[in-house]
Amino acid sequence: MKFGRTLQTGADRIRKRLSLYSDYDHIIPPEIKDEVIRDLASRAEVKTVLEIGSSTGEGSTTAFVSGLRQNANRPTLYCIELSRPRFEALVARYGNDPHVRCFNITSVPIDRYPTEQDVINFYRTRASKMSRIPLREVLRWWRQDVQYLNRTEQGQNGIRKIKEENGIDRFGIVLIDGSEFTGAAELDEVYGADYVLLDDIGTFKNFSNFERLKADPTYRLTATNPELRNGYAVFERLGQAAEEKGPTPAARL
Repeated sequence: MKFGRTLQTGADRIRKRLSLYSDYDHIIPPEIKDEVIRDLASRAEVKTVLEIGSSTGEGSTTAFVSGLRQNANRPTLYCIELSRPRFEALVARYGNDPHVRCFNITSVPIDRYPTEQDVINFYRTRASKMSRIPLREVLRWWRQDVQYLNRTEQGQNGIRKIKEENGIDRFGIVLIDGSEFTGAAELDEVYGADYVLLDDIGTFKNFSNFERLKADPTYRLTATNPELRNGYAVFERLGQAAEEKGPTPAARL
């Protein structure tokens, strides 16, 4: 009996130690390296670019930097990366570039996250590419997000912080490619940007964002490929005439 209790205690200690770590503690390979990003960054008449989910800076960040260096406006690229190891690699790569500013913060606070039940409802009712992944794995992602934020105590509204500290009313270009579960809240914070780029439009991250922007007459879909990995889309904000129409009811959801 004592031996059984010892085994159980040892297993509990191992589980407790392992729970301190998550996917955020590891560097991951880049997923985006796109000519679409590079081309837009080089020609868009903007002053600011926000990249949510920069990782180590080897993917979309590289495409942005390459394009922005050709842009006559010399826009500033603001990079948000929550994972500390990935952020450190990002700073090592671009920390000395005066046109790139890196932030190890959350894009939105934890109270803007969907609930676990929200994720379950999406998984069971929407025909998305997420259905190829077991629900238990999807919920593991959600729980580790919440645990990581609680562990690091990084629950600030990073997007709002960047805007306030730099006098930004509206971003020029925004890429939403951070946490799987913060896309909707992030779009709320950047709505009105001249260009909105969405990655993973086929999963929870940007599924509803794609529908929202597509239904809004103030935005025009300029590029999309739903079959490349989990899909991507690029939207451009139209002029004053379209803005005066206002968003459709679906876009307000």
